[in-house]
Amino acid sequence: MREFIQLWKEGRTRFTNQLANIKQEDLSKRLGGSPNSAGFLIRHIAEVELLFAKNVFGNLAVKVDAQTLKAGRDTGEWTDLEPLLALVEEAGRQLEIAIASQEDWEEVIETKEFGKKTKAESLGRITTHTAYHAGQLAIILKYGS
Repeated sequence: MREFIQLWKEGRTRFTNQLANIKQEDLSKRLGGSPNSAGFLIRHIAEVELLFAKNVFGNLAVKVDAQTLKAGRDTGEWTDLEPLLALVEEAGRQLEIAIASQEDWEEVIETKEFGKKTKAESLGRITTHTAYHAGQLAIILKYGS
């Protein structure tokens, strides 16, 4: 169990290490004609982590309002840094609780978003989802305007 938490935490550093230096004015940055701002990506990553904690790994105490998924696009409203950072912290805390509570990593979970996966495969999915968007965030922060 501890190994899965360590693996997930290390993968998540691709995202969280960027947040220490982010500024309020960075949140509206985009790369060229890209549809997503830095603020949108931060919010989206946290929301999906919360959704995995609740719907995939069964942490039913999680409260999530998946605004980025409901909107389906960047509406430009995710420009307040402190609530975004608080949501990222909450997502990390809840997902860690969910990962730590797992007993059968070979149990198959089915979701409409990605079909049937074992819990171990699902952990890989959320880890790579976060890292994928963290790469986008890094490029936006470096080259965006």
